[in-house]
Amino acid sequence: MRKLHRVALPAVAVLAFSGVALPADATTSRVVLDQGHVDVVGIAFEDGAFNVHVHDDETDTEYAPSEVQLVAKPGSEIAVPADPQYSFLGAPGARAWVLPQVQDPELLWPGIGSEEVTPGTFTHDSLKVDVVGVSGPGQLSIFTTDAFGAPTVLVDSGNGLPDRINTSAGGHLHANWAFEAAGTYQVKVRVSGTLAATGKRVTSAIATYCFKVGQ
Repeated sequence: MRKLHRVALPAVAVLAFSGVALPADATTSRVVLDQGHVDVVGIAFEDGAFNVHVHDDETDTEYAPSEVQLVAKPGSEIAVPADPQYSFLGAPGARAWVLPQVQDPELLWPGIGSEEVTPGTFTHDSLKVDVVGVSGPGQLSIFTTDAFGAPTVLVDSGNGLPDRINTSAGGHLHANWAFEAAGTYQVKVRVSGTLAATGKRVTSAIATYCFKVGQ
């Protein structure tokens, strides 16, 4: 059990930005995470229930989602590619803020991690991560890109939710998290799986994540 705290896109130019994570945001009293490897959706299964949390890999610390403000810094801003495969992000040349699938040391590197779930606990080790709600000034997309830069969209709040991301016990996933306007977002996530021993479906409470984008 980790220490518990209870209180690639096509080549596009991005703006350089320097800064370090602050211990807390004075306005919201949340811990501010704005760079480094962070499992935004950390998943554990303990005492018959899911524990959905934020795991900061840089300090090996876990937080409840309500304790954290996740930041897409100004340096995450890109121009939407002209490639029609990226039309889900908006019109070519429009602005978007992307937390990348491939690590950039200046930006938050968001993951979905289920290393704390013991293989064999769930049928076929299958876990479902459902994004059930997004509120904010724009849309949220979560997508992966292959070696040729082609995207696979996992979540697109612009065409309706919930959307589902499939992962597995003991697994780890990185993807691009793209926001289509600057501002503050609330992202609601729920995790579920079917217990291998009993066939019972287990669902977590909804976890609400706060993102501050481009500010």
